[in-house]
Amino acid sequence: MKVLADKVAIVTGASSGIGRAAALLFAQHGASVVVGARRQGALDDLVQQIRAAGGAAHSVAGDVRDESFAQRLVAQAVEHFGGLDIAFNNAGTLGESGPTPGISAAGWQDALDTNLTSAFFGAKHQIPALLQRGGGSIVFTSTFVGHTVGFPGVAAYAASKAGLIGLTQALAAELGPQGVRVNALLPGGTLTPMAHAMNGSPEALAQVASLHALKRLAQPEELAQAALYLASDASSFMTGTAMLVDGGVSINRT
Repeated sequence: MKVLADKVAIVTGASSGIGRAAALLFAQHGASVVVGARRQGALDDLVQQIRAAGGAAHSVAGDVRDESFAQRLVAQAVEHFGGLDIAFNNAGTLGESGPTPGISAAGWQDALDTNLTSAFFGAKHQIPALLQRGGGSIVFTSTFVGHTVGFPGVAAYAASKAGLIGLTQALAAELGPQGVRVNALLPGGTLTPMAHAMNGSPEALAQVASLHALKRLAQPEELAQAALYLASDASSFMTGTAMLVDGGVSINRT
């Protein structure tokens, strides 16, 4: 069953990891997908893969820190596919890390711009298009870090990602009467380029895996399934939630 048949979706951070897996899965389930990221070549490969499987996709390369990029993504969804039903605002960065006294103002600001302000820009321009279709679903990728678990050395990442939960709740209350649902997806450790950047050795990745109740890290496809749930009518009575899909890292003490 194609649960996103006749839907149009935007996916940011689509060149790799959770975003790429979600774009492929959304298309597999019938959505026409506008994919965004900085790397045009990776987006071209993704669009080719979606089209080869019989799906519909269009790419827009750009930087989520730039408000005009959010505008272009929506404009392309409307121009190529007739509107917008789903927005998976997934792009993010680890940002500058290390002891907090050593974090630069520029590093702090870049994390906020990439993880939080970009999501605001996305929603700002997605909302009118969603309302024109009578409603829809916005999903932000947050994290358990800074929400249920604190880690040293990632203050900018944790604060910027935690801010997405506040944004989720405010937008859910604002847009619920108009049929737009807004939720945050909180992944646990996932085997993405960011995870490898954050944990620079196999031993470090194994240590992070051990923190989870499931004693492993997620595959991006597992998080894509959760994003599909939030994007689809299967979650029709869910809004304003911070949905943990974290392998039990938030509750584990073993």
